[in-house]
Amino acid sequence: MNARQKRLFEEARKKNPELKIPQDSQLAPAWTEDDLALIKQGVGDKSSRPSQGQGGGEGGAEATGEHAGSVVTYFEDKGFGFLRPDSGGRDIFFHISRLAEGTATDLKPGARVIYELGMDRTGKMAASSVKIAPPAA
Repeated sequence: MNARQKRLFEEARKKNPELKIPQDSQLAPAWTEDDLALIKQGVGDKSSRPSQGQGGGEGGAEATGEHAGSVVTYFEDKGFGFLRPDSGGRDIFFHISRLAEGTATDLKPGARVIYELGMDRTGKMAASSVKIAPPAA
C-alpha cells in the first residue's frame, strides 16, 4: 500500500472501525494457462484466437470477430478518432497505431472500416485492428 492508499484506508476506518487491511495473499489471482496466453497475446487482441461457432454475418465478418462501421471523427494531429458501429451502440475509440490496412489520409468522416474490438491500455473498449473497407461493388 502506498501513502495515499493508507491515508484513504484510515479515513474509511474512522467511519467503520471493523474495517480490516486486505492481505496481499487475498489479492493475488490464480492464473490459468488461458489467462497467461491472453496476457502474452495482448489485452483484447483477438487476432490469433479461433472464432467461436460457425455463424456468419454479412460477408463473414462476424465469424472472424470483425465488425463493420464508419469513421465519425478523426483527429489527425492527435492520432485518434471514433468509429460508429453499423450494428448500433456506442462509438468505438481507435488509435492510429491500430490501423492495419490503409493510410491515415483515408480516415475521413464517413469512411467505411472493418475493425476488431479490444481494449485500450486503460481497460476501456477500443478498436484493436482497423482496416479501410474495400469499396462496394
